[in-house]
Amino acid sequence: MLTKLKIRNFKRLTEAEIELGSTVVFIGPNNSGKTTALQALALWDIGLKAWLTRRRGSAAEKRSGVTINRRDLIAVPVPNTDLLWRDLDKRNVRRQNGKPITQNVRVDIIVSGESQAEVWNCGLEFDYANSESLYCRPLRLSEDRNPQRMPVPSQAAQINVAYLPPMSGLASTEAKVDSGRINVLIGEGQTAQVLRNLCHQLYENSQAAWDSITRHIQTSFGARLLPPEYIPERGEITLAYKEREGDAKLDISSSGRGLQQVLLLLAYLHTHPNSVLLLDEPDAHLEIIRQREIYNLLTETAQQHSSQVLIASHSEVMLDEAASRGIVIAFIGKQPRRINDRGSQLRKALRDIPANHYYQAERKGWVLYLEGATDLSILRSFAKRLNHPASQMLESVFVHYIDGNNPQTARDHFYGLREAYPDLAGVAIFDRLDKALPPEPLKTLMWQRREIENYVCSAATLFAYAQANPDDGDMPLFVERRLQTMRDQIDRFVQAFATQRKPSPWSPDLKATDEFLDPLFENYYEGLGLANQMRKANYHILANYVPAEEIDPEITEKLDAILETAQKAKPAEALA
Repeated sequence: MLTKLKIRNFKRLTEAEIELGSTVVFIGPNNSGKTTALQALALWDIGLKAWLTRRRGSAAEKRSGVTINRRDLIAVPVPNTDLLWRDLDKRNVRRQNGKPITQNVRVDIIVSGESQAEVWNCGLEFDYANSESLYCRPLRLSEDRNPQRMPVPSQAAQINVAYLPPMSGLASTEAKVDSGRINVLIGEGQTAQVLRNLCHQLYENSQAAWDSITRHIQTSFGARLLPPEYIPERGEITLAYKEREGDAKLDISSSGRGLQQVLLLLAYLHTHPNSVLLLDEPDAHLEIIRQREIYNLLTETAQQHSSQVLIASHSEVMLDEAASRGIVIAFIGKQPRRINDRGSQLRKALRDIPANHYYQAERKGWVLYLEGATDLSILRSFAKRLNHPASQMLESVFVHYIDGNNPQTARDHFYGLREAYPDLAGVAIFDRLDKALPPEPLKTLMWQRREIENYVCSAATLFAYAQANPDDGDMPLFVERRLQTMRDQIDRFVQAFATQRKPSPWSPDLKATDEFLDPLFENYYEGLGLANQMRKANYHILANYVPAEEIDPEITEKLDAILETAQKAKPAEALA
């Protein structure tokens, strides 16, 4: 059984150490490195078999390595071998005594295992040769010119690795192919091109295994599989089923995608006994109930065949099932790591947090929570107006908008990110709340006025805006027209609010946007005979017209809090 996997410089992973066991689930959002880890193990297997076939025991064992052609990378298909390297970085150039020294960047994959109570390690390194090939050799143990290399243990040679990518759309017909071609098509992701072949192969070799599969399909889907048939005249394999006794035969392509997915998994597991099975999204195309069933089915079938199962998924259901019985490796943050609890926070992270949020958290090291984009625009405008040092921080900020002004939503998001980045700093600024704010580590603040727009809402500000925005020329007559139109509209709202016994338009308790500014500017521009040019998305412009003496000190307090949070951050940008 494999117990550990170490990876360096391979595709999405710069460096990772992953614990393995009899059943392991790699969990995380899309593009987080789960498939990369499976493919690293598949590449190790390809390299190991190539080395054992061509070098072991021969006089050439100490030569530069065996060549692996791109077309041999069945389980790791790429159009160009440089795509195997992290950031396509195949060469490292440094200067020594003023001269450039070029050194290859190697992909290192080290696998540890236990066989018959004996622990072993097998490391391989891969060097780029050209776009069509790469070199593989045992891992060097030093950087000497002629380094000692890690021995290749005999136990590693007994490991069989089988990789199954996600199910693709089932073809209407399927030509019979041999085992080698089946493996190539599976590696290329054309799993649905070989489903009938796998079933035919299984039916021919193990009637007991075929009967087991048909029983499960009938129990789970109510469909009775018929024996696969080879038709020599067409060189094709057919596979049919009946939904009920007496019904007409239907081709397997007429069945649901969930049935096809389960059938593929079962056929694959039964045709690869005593293997390390790498299953990429085996829960694809399955509804929640069957996602739970498939985990149990995979683990039980693998155990029957003395196989080890490594599963890549982003399903909360798969996480729930694996958390109590198997090993769960979370692919969030800089390093994949084992989840030792039930993973409740991780479930929230998988459900609610996109992968790009983790990337931004890593790059910035801190996050700002606001109710909407208007809040950020107003803060930026005030920061520039006040020449506050937070202005620079706000220009390229990782901001997450919280609709509904709910601190708990921000906390859930923040703690989900901290699952990946424990040092992440954060500050949240909400509209005024009628409840106590939660404590650190997410610094949570609120405006003392109803909302941030209240801080750009004053008569002097609106008059300054009207006077400084000559939409139809800058002649004094037109400037006076705009000022008078603004006075008239403000007076109308002041009188209307007084009649309705509502707070004044300048009250900190009024929701300035909805109750005053939005209708005010609609009427103002209508009175001028112009299209409305001042909607909520543009209210940050008003910050430029707030008289200096009217800028509330609270604005500076909030900007100070943003600056303080940003200065606590440990961003990858600064560490790079």
